[in-house]
Amino acid sequence: MQIMKKKDDLMCHPSDAEAWKHFDRIHSDFAIETRNVRLGLCDDGFAPFCKSGKTYSCWSVILTPYNLPPEICMKAPYMFLTLIIPGPHNPKKLIDVYMQLLIEEL
Repeated sequence: MQIMKKKDDLMCHPSDAEAWKHFDRIHSDFAIETRNVRLGLCDDGFAPFCKSGKTYSCWSVILTPYNLPPEICMKAPYMFLTLIIPGPHNPKKLIDVYMQLLIEEL
């Protein structure tokens, strides 16, 4: 497996970002331990029945471990669907209520 190298101004991995480096400076105890897991969280919603005229939404929450090499970091086998939030509307400010169990598990 070939390892991607960072080019001058291109970000090949989240660890290339200034936010990652800032976090490492602020939380040096966490950063020094390579076994600590760094997770990315993504949520997105869609309307599965938009053609039928009914308003209904479904939101998925996906976790991705960023400790992986850049070649596999964002590949489907390493992206974990952790929540599906069904409902008539966007969860908006209440999304933390749905995520409480996930946060406790982590």
